[in-house]
Amino acid sequence: MNDAAAFIEAWDRAEQGDLVEDRVVSFESWEGLSAIMSGPRLALLRHLHASPEASNEDLARALGRDPSRVAADVEALEEAGLVERRGTALHVTTDAIETQILL
Repeated sequence: MNDAAAFIEAWDRAEQGDLVEDRVVSFESWEGLSAIMSGPRLALLRHLHASPEASNEDLARALGRDPSRVAADVEALEEAGLVERRGTALHVTTDAIETQILL
């Protein structure tokens, strides 16, 4: 589903009284996405999706990674809109990441 179709579907659901909490994060290009996403960051997102963590330190411990690198990854993913803090707890903002690369 493209962005316009997703917007219209969400609008229709909202008009029917449904709670709509869809969140879309877009990247302008492959370069933009690849600058943010790496294997360790994807693993971090998958872990947080399944098990939100109370802090960067708890997340680093759960992943068996260096806390300073995890903190840097969390910061980059927060800036991209893929991770958010509620208090000090870390949560993923979406259930999926979809890509479309136009040629």
